[in-house]
Amino acid sequence: MLCLCFVLSESYLFVGVSGLYDFGPMGCAMKSNLIQLWRKFFILEEQMLEVEAAMLTPSKVLKASGHVDRFQDYMVEDLKNGECFRADHLIEAHLEKLIADKKTPEDVKEEAKKMMPMIDGMSQNDMKEAIIKYDIKSPVKGNDISEPKEFNLMFSTSIGPTGQHKGFLRPETAQGIFVNFKRLLAFNAGKLPFAGAQIGNAFRNEISPRSGLLRVREFTMAEIEHFCDPNDKSHPKFAGVSDLKLSLYSACNQMDGKPMQSMTIAEAVSSKLVANETLGYFMARIYLFLLKVGINPSKFRFRQHLSNEMAHYACDCWDAELKTSYGWIECVGCADRSCYDLTQHTEATGVKLVADRKLPEPISFYKQIVSGVVRTCTSCVHLFYCLLYRSSRTEHCILSILTSNDILHCMTYRHLYPGDHYLRTIFNIFVISIIAESLTLNDISHRIDDSGGSIGKRYARTDMIAIPYGVTIDFDTLQAKPPTVTLRERDTMKQFISLPASIAPYKCSVLPITNNVEFNDYIKQLSESLTLNDISHRIDDSGGSIGKRYARTDMIAIPYGVTIDFDTLQAKPPTVTLRERDTMKQVRAKMEEIPQIVKDLVDGRRSWDDILKQYPIFEGQESTK
Repeated sequence: MLCLCFVLSESYLFVGVSGLYDFGPMGCAMKSNLIQLWRKFFILEEQMLEVEAAMLTPSKVLKASGHVDRFQDYMVEDLKNGECFRADHLIEAHLEKLIADKKTPEDVKEEAKKMMPMIDGMSQNDMKEAIIKYDIKSPVKGNDISEPKEFNLMFSTSIGPTGQHKGFLRPETAQGIFVNFKRLLAFNAGKLPFAGAQIGNAFRNEISPRSGLLRVREFTMAEIEHFCDPNDKSHPKFAGVSDLKLSLYSACNQMDGKPMQSMTIAEAVSSKLVANETLGYFMARIYLFLLKVGINPSKFRFRQHLSNEMAHYACDCWDAELKTSYGWIECVGCADRSCYDLTQHTEATGVKLVADRKLPEPISFYKQIVSGVVRTCTSCVHLFYCLLYRSSRTEHCILSILTSNDILHCMTYRHLYPGDHYLRTIFNIFVISIIAESLTLNDISHRIDDSGGSIGKRYARTDMIAIPYGVTIDFDTLQAKPPTVTLRERDTMKQFISLPASIAPYKCSVLPITNNVEFNDYIKQLSESLTLNDISHRIDDSGGSIGKRYARTDMIAIPYGVTIDFDTLQAKPPTVTLRERDTMKQVRAKMEEIPQIVKDLVDGRRSWDDILKQYPIFEGQESTK
């Protein structure tokens, strides 16, 4: 890829720092095409709201989100030369080696296989025990290694000349969407559901960046945060993807050592294997997008997070994984994160990041002062616990709202009253009749006066479906036709990259049959027409045989080639040949039609088979000069 100018090593003149890469002309064009396709497939088709937040993030934002305290990996250090390694990767590589080694006893292999799915969820102590148990050494020098220790992955910096404001280069793009939630909600006329999206760079100070572009210190992310009502996670477009079959590797199958299974997304949602329709819909859309950019379906699966991997606030989480030469690699994550992130920012700022919804009819209530013994019910007890422990889950029926003195009294003396006995000691309790279902304490706590009243709206916490993509280039996974080295006619090995036209760096090449000056006007005319139709193209008039120039364009994944030959000079109007990279078949068509033909092929409006049926197959030019 280096010689083809897809990927270049960062600052190759000054060696010594790993995990940084540049994109060359071909890689830059391919990445741009991939991002534009993603934007069209998700943002335009789903009418999402795109934002572009600052990459330099104040410390307060990432403190609220939990990144300052918890965004870390465990690392170990070579005790002799100080080289650092990521602990979970070291354990995983060692176990894989044990499993593959024929000399390893069967019971050890079985134990290693059972431990493999658990590595991502290992605690610091679990990793320490595994390193000691399997006598894991430095993979480079074989030296002893240290105990695992925490390492925060964020790049820190200071903002302003005095350095008093601490900041970080953002480790993800999601927080820029969360902190703008209120503005996005207002832009969407206060309605749920809606989705925010962002494409941009993120930065992670990886402990030991390896595996090419799969683990680097600066990378581009494309992220979606879909906000919805927690009481309604259906999706209006779910029926359109319900029959799509996906390869699902459930948490249960992982723990039981069973293989992944294929089922429709409708079956997965109805059986509650996938938590809800919205999550299922986006899983299906992720799969369709990855097919569109050329992944091999036989090397794809959705893997469900195990309980020890999943965040405590998440309802369900699936990773879209692709099988590469490095094994199964996460490409996209799709998680139901409930309302955790918005709640964290609300608590840190005091700004309510919630949506309100009109009730079918207003709720009437009255205020009643009760003295002496209070008659209670199970719902009152449950709701009072919710108030004490800041729970957002309530039951409807009777709702008890206490004064600040009551709350202080109960918080101080609640340990003295077993069960619900303490409720009977409280006076001046407000008893409110609630008609609507699932109304929370926050809905009405600031709306009560002495005379009673009514409520026409309810505040609803807003749940999120998070979908982060890592935008990178890995030719292991982008192979719709698996081999990149193909045996062609006359037993000659010709190497080429088979990429879908939608993400290929150039969409077509323009190749004069010779460097005859008579072709120059036609080259200029065709190039201008292709440019007007937004078709990126490459002109190769360097001389040499046409076969060698076809091979050069095939090597950089150009899907179509336009050849101007001597028949072009003779025909009225002029005609040219159009060649398809993978089949090498050619047709002859009017030069003025070529831009539209190529555009239709790239956009998927017509297939190459359609072109073969519509235009005559080219066998050879009739004129030779």
